[in-house]
Amino acid sequence: MIQQAKDFIWEYCEAFDNTDVSSLPELFNQFMSDEYRWKGVYPFRDLPGPDAVIEHFWQPLKQSVKHLQRRIDIFIGGDNEIEDNSNTQAVWVMNMGHFTGLFDKPWLDIPPTGKMLNIRYAEFHRVENNKITDTGLFIDLIGVMQQAGVYPLPPSTGQYFVYPGPRNHQGILRGESDPLQTNKTLDTVNRMVEDLNQLNLSGAMGCPPEVLAQTWHQDMIWYGPCGIGASYTIERYQKQHQLPFRNGLGDKKYNGHVCRFADGELACFFGWPNLTNTPKGGFLGMPSSVQADMQVVDVYYRKDDKLSENWVFIDIPWWLKQQGLDVLERMREMQF
Repeated sequence: MIQQAKDFIWEYCEAFDNTDVSSLPELFNQFMSDEYRWKGVYPFRDLPGPDAVIEHFWQPLKQSVKHLQRRIDIFIGGDNEIEDNSNTQAVWVMNMGHFTGLFDKPWLDIPPTGKMLNIRYAEFHRVENNKITDTGLFIDLIGVMQQAGVYPLPPSTGQYFVYPGPRNHQGILRGESDPLQTNKTLDTVNRMVEDLNQLNLSGAMGCPPEVLAQTWHQDMIWYGPCGIGASYTIERYQKQHQLPFRNGLGDKKYNGHVCRFADGELACFFGWPNLTNTPKGGFLGMPSSVQADMQVVDVYYRKDDKLSENWVFIDIPWWLKQQGLDVLERMREMQF
């Protein structure tokens, strides 16, 4: 079932790249179920059915970013350990990379550049009975705003750029993987998640580096969302993201995941929401505020016995929106 689902989603991705806007309804009718559900970042959020997804997301994007193509760095599939896996008809497939095109018309009122645009994305598909029943699509909207010259946040603590795929250049797993390697990766990710969850339950704000070192290589790379950026090594990761995050956010609660699976040396998950927290001041350069939910995607590469690379998406615009700051609306108000 996993192999069939991978082949099906690869076929969909190739067909999508070769479909113009007017033919999207026909494409979706071929690949999506009648009860298709879609989750995306703010301002889209939950969209009910294929027609709404096309009208509100894909059609405006394809009309604004010409010659849009999907450049995949990671492609994996597996059984979702969050679901009841006795239902062998449902499999998840995730692809991650960049949507690339020419930013020729405004999108969400973000001003066009007439130049290439790279939109970081991670797309999760649930496949059942040879149809896509659910999609979770996360894009880095702050990264789009930065490329358009309307970056809405204070300077980031890390460095944002066009992130590469896995260091071993073997992120596209279209075939079958060794189940022993798959289980090893998922076990490593779950141990890491539980270590952090125990920190949250204890009320601790910081994180001793030795806790991270239990599941992370010393020379780890953390590819964070625009607004935070990437960090290299445990020491710099803690300095440039983890400690500002943990010390700047209180009342941290882990809410679980919608989807979590591994495939060989790679793994991924997303939540809706993963986390709930209350800003205490300092994180993203923002003041203290009210409790808010975070939608987060994590994609991992395991090297030997520990995690080596981590690609992260956070729906920062939605997290800020819950606190009364709409970065898109502020951008519109500042344009004359």
